[in-house]
Amino acid sequence: MRQSVFDMKFAKIYPALVQKAERKGRIRAEVDEITAWLTGYSFTQIEEALSSDITYGDFLSNAPAYNSRAELIKGKVCGVQVETIEDPLMKRVRQLDKLVDELAKGKSLEEIKR
Repeated sequence: MRQSVFDMKFAKIYPALVQKAERKGRIRAEVDEITAWLTGYSFTQIEEALSSDITYGDFLSNAPAYNSRAELIKGKVCGVQVETIEDPLMKRVRQLDKLVDELAKGKSLEEIKR
């Protein structure tokens, strides 16, 4: 049985996002910065989440200050238009994935943070 991305541990998924960026010459601090911008978590809170048992779904749904500018995140992730995703939590998953994709493709932090 396949585990839902919502039920997977944040500590398992986040390093994969960091690796995606690092393979293209970016650094973890940049992934942390766009994650903090999108979710409102501090760098310390992101680090604490990595050391906890929090699921990816809970990390995103409990974001302290989800950025209202997230609605400006558009484009395809895994063949799906981010802006057309109806499930609010899946939309958050794909929005963060899209930002990491943009980072890996060479966009500046200023461009990514819209």
